[in-house]
Amino acid sequence: MDALSAALALCLSAAALTPAEEVAIDQVDLVEVNHFYDEHGRRVFDQVIFYDWSPGAGRYQVRAWRLLKSQSQFPIKNWERGDFTAVWHDGEVLREVRAASFRETWTQYDPELVERDYLPKDRRRELMKPVWVR
Repeated sequence: MDALSAALALCLSAAALTPAEEVAIDQVDLVEVNHFYDEHGRRVFDQVIFYDWSPGAGRYQVRAWRLLKSQSQFPIKNWERGDFTAVWHDGEVLREVRAASFRETWTQYDPELVERDYLPKDRRRELMKPVWVR
């Protein structure tokens, strides 16, 4: 009976295990944490903006952006790879974005909105959409 109990316990524990959560991993050239303030110096919102370098335009162009809803989304230095990594749940997706460079800005304008004059939102190469979400 001990062997049967052990086998049953092993089967139940195996069934209770959930598969590892899949992660959508993107690579960008620059990640910016922007703190946007109004004309009275009050913080309106914080956002993370992801940029790719455009050789043709000779400048960084916005690829995507997300509101910074928690400190856990803040990009951190990955000392092993030498890049910056932001990891967060983006709707149904666990997302990881790696960037070669990082900057943090405090502005009274929205850089992502200004960038739409250079590359309209509908022409941006968004972050990947994993096949399991489509």
